[in-house]
Amino acid sequence: QVQLVESGGGLVQAGGSLRLSCAAAGSIFGIHTMGWYRQAPGKQRELVAAITTGGGANYADSVRGRFTISRDNAKNTVSLQMNSLRPEDTAVYYCNLKYLYAWRSDDLWGQGTQVTVSS
Repeated sequence: QVQLVESGGGLVQAGGSLRLSCAAAGSIFGIHTMGWYRQAPGKQRELVAAITTGGGANYADSVRGRFTISRDNAKNTVSLQMNSLRPEDTAVYYCNLKYLYAWRSDDLWGQGTQVTVSS
């Protein structure tokens, strides 16, 4: 069973930067994406960014131009560089591994890491 281990969260002032990392322990087989979701208090969990094995990436409109997702296929890691952070970016950030099949997908989640941006 693949496990996702996250790191890099913390407290930062508005305008600052953080880099989140997620390491997948175990071999990943098949078609999949890796990405980051976040959930703020009282809000639904939302997609922040996702990336394919080929390097194609999708971003939420709220983070496009500020955040950059990347992955190292050899090391089974995915990172999220977060620049120009805003207080509204405050949330628990979750690493996501999504397996893609013909008719469905399966999700594996990390434990979450807190990102707090002070004004």
